[in-house]
Amino acid sequence: MNSQAIALYKQRRSQYALGRNLPIGQDAVTDLIKHAVREAPSAFNSQPTRALILHGAQSVKFWELVKDALRPIVPANAFAATEGKLDSFAAGAGTVLFFNDVDVTKGLQDQFPLYADNFPVWAEHANGIAQFAVWTALAEAGVGASLQHYNPLVDEAVRREWGIAANWQLRAQMPFGSNEAPFGEKNYMEDEARFKVFA
Repeated sequence: MNSQAIALYKQRRSQYALGRNLPIGQDAVTDLIKHAVREAPSAFNSQPTRALILHGAQSVKFWELVKDALRPIVPANAFAATEGKLDSFAAGAGTVLFFNDVDVTKGLQDQFPLYADNFPVWAEHANGIAQFAVWTALAEAGVGASLQHYNPLVDEAVRREWGIAANWQLRAQMPFGSNEAPFGEKNYMEDEARFKVFA
C-alpha cells in the first residue's frame, strides 16, 4: 500500500534510548506538539485534552518526582531497576504530560444528559488520539518518544510543582528526545485474529 499516512504511522515506535541531541529546535518541538494536539479530533469538538510541555531541567524534575512517588512503594531490592528506567526517560530532551479537563466533560454531561455516561469515555478517546498525533508528528521530525503511565501516583506533586488546576486530570506521560538506538523489529498478530471483513 502506497500511503503517506501509513508510512508515518510505521515511523511511530517506542524509543527507550533517548538523548538530548534533537534534530529540530526546542521551539519547533513545542510548536509541533501544540499543532498536533490542536488538530486531534474530539467528540462534539469538545477539545478536552490539555498538555504540559516540559523541556530540559523541568523534564528531569518531573522524573525525579516520579522516583519520589515510587520509592516508598517499590521494594528496596527492586528499586535500582525502576530508577534506571526512570533515568532513561529523564535522559531525553523533554516530556509531554497529557491531561483531560474534567470540567469540559462535566459541562457536556450537564448539557446533554442523554449521553452523560459516554462523555468520560469519549474524553479518553480524544486524549488517546492526541497522544498518537503528537507521537506521530515527533516521529516524522526524527524525534523519539514512548508513552508512560505513572498517574495517579505523581498527580499531586505535578499540581504543586507546576500550578496545575484541579480540573486537569493527568492521563499519560510522553518522554521524548533524540533516537540513540535503532528500533527493533515489530511483530504483528495475524490478520485473521484481528479483522472481520464482509462485502
